[in-house]
Amino acid sequence: MAKLGELARLIRSKNAGPFVLTFDVMFEDEATYRRVLASGVLTKEVFARIYRLPPAEVMFFEHDQARAIKISIPRPTVQCDLDDGDAYGGQQHAPLVDLDVPG
Repeated sequence: MAKLGELARLIRSKNAGPFVLTFDVMFEDEATYRRVLASGVLTKEVFARIYRLPPAEVMFFEHDQARAIKISIPRPTVQCDLDDGDAYGGQQHAPLVDLDVPG
């Protein structure tokens, strides 16, 4: 068992405009990328559950050539709204880092 944060070369979140957050999970090699995909620990449905969203609001892409998973969701608040605690969206990826990936 390993954590997603140990296997991924990069896990990040950022704004994709004032209304959308985007997440990138990138891998150094093909084998690790395929391991994570095959494990089912990071799917549209899992992501929706983690971020408490309906699956229909989650855009989920597997980019084989880049060995990357990209996910986009609506921001919980508009960027820089008074209730926005992360104006750049750069800290929203934290729950993904500790996902357990079977060996």
